[in-house]
Amino acid sequence: MDDNRLSEFLRARRALVRPEEHGMPPGARRTPGLRREEVAVLAGVSTDYYVRLEQGRERNPSSQVLRALAAALLLKDEEAAYLRAMVDPPPRPRPRSAREYAGPQLVSLLDAWADTPALVYGRYLDLLAVNPLGEALFSWLGGEDSLITAMFLNPAARDFYRDWAVVAQGCVAALRAANPAPDDQRLRELVGELCVCSADFARMWARHEVRAKTASAKRFRHPLAGDLTLDFETFSVNSAPGQHLVVYRAEPGSAAERSLTLLGDLTPTDSQSEGHIPHEHL
Repeated sequence: MDDNRLSEFLRARRALVRPEEHGMPPGARRTPGLRREEVAVLAGVSTDYYVRLEQGRERNPSSQVLRALAAALLLKDEEAAYLRAMVDPPPRPRPRSAREYAGPQLVSLLDAWADTPALVYGRYLDLLAVNPLGEALFSWLGGEDSLITAMFLNPAARDFYRDWAVVAQGCVAALRAANPAPDDQRLRELVGELCVCSADFARMWARHEVRAKTASAKRFRHPLAGDLTLDFETFSVNSAPGQHLVVYRAEPGSAAERSLTLLGDLTPTDSQSEGHIPHEHL
């Protein structure tokens, strides 16, 4: 296990817990979150032991201690699993190829949804495939295949996502959730580049949030379709572990539905459109 990962995770997550969430009076505190001794009491361990965990001098807590720490830090199931994986990593998977690809059947499925924006992204949040309406909706990407890179380095993202900070933090949490292995070279390079180029990414990555994308709503500001709110659902692609299919929909009869219809009218048909698989993945 990387000596620093566990200690960094514990410190970051401790800072995110408000004392009142455990029934403690908030009071005046020099730093946000719980104190080390408070986490120790909540987890049923000595303060000295917990301090050694945060300092990296103790690196093998038992499963019982990990469960207690997860409860004390109010970790969700995914975050608790991430904590366990840092201490007791799962068996090393087969080496991954440098690039992921969306299978032809999945691409055909996207094409069948002419009236619904849909896309497929991979383990590192690379855009692997997108249907014509999805391509029109996300036209601001301008050919960029890395969704996480575009989110932080393309200024258009902050105009497109009306709740940019929330969406960006969700992307960072999803990237961490999909890549728990500490020795993943591509993840190290991607995170290193983004931390250097974006202070926002560095700050969000340091929060150590772990959360896969599921279902919610997003508010967009499109240059042609205007403001619209779309629900989305995320599905795991069982035939390609690590890949996810995202499907967007507008509330029937809503202004967003009319905006999507307008966008569809302005979008080339499948017979006219080429390249709905990003060029690097062809």
